[in-house]
Amino acid sequence: MPHLKKLFRLLCRLVVLACIAAVILVTLPPLARKADQLLYPRKYSQQVEQWAAEYGLDPLLVYAFIRTESGFDPAATSSVDARGLMQMTEETFIWLRSKIAPDEGLTFDDLYDPAVSIRFGCYYLHLCMERYGGDVATAAAAYHSGWGTVDNLLRMEEHSSDGQTLKGFPYNQMHHYVEKITAGYAAYTRLYGG
Repeated sequence: MPHLKKLFRLLCRLVVLACIAAVILVTLPPLARKADQLLYPRKYSQQVEQWAAEYGLDPLLVYAFIRTESGFDPAATSSVDARGLMQMTEETFIWLRSKIAPDEGLTFDDLYDPAVSIRFGCYYLHLCMERYGGDVATAAAAYHSGWGTVDNLLRMEEHSSDGQTLKGFPYNQMHHYVEKITAGYAAYTRLYGG
């Protein structure tokens, strides 16, 4: 009889442990998803949705760029004085301003305004995607390193077999940047994609 009591207590403990395990298994995926969404936020969604639609971009790609470029800090300034959420240099800003806002009186400092940064960044990303046939990795390399650098690499067989897309990214910073963009885009798509 004492043997049966021990067995019964052991079975009760196993049932309790099984119930706890079941609760953990049921609640863990939603908690993990919530944690991932905190790591991959969709801040400034109104501006992102507006300008992504205007320029034919996937908003999730725009979020990946903002996360990579500035970590969603509108006051971000890089070591080369790139500014705002989408980290644009003054030279690029002036060139883009001549195309999309020649009469608006915007200054380089206006890139600290999320609406301006997202508008200009989306337009530039649109131009990169258009120029490089919609290839996200090649467009990201161009966004980071400039069209001239990417165009030169595309002329070299060891970096491009078709002259349109890069098959590798030979510079460490470029390689790291492209990896962050593509991984971020994949994470945003997994978390928020249809």
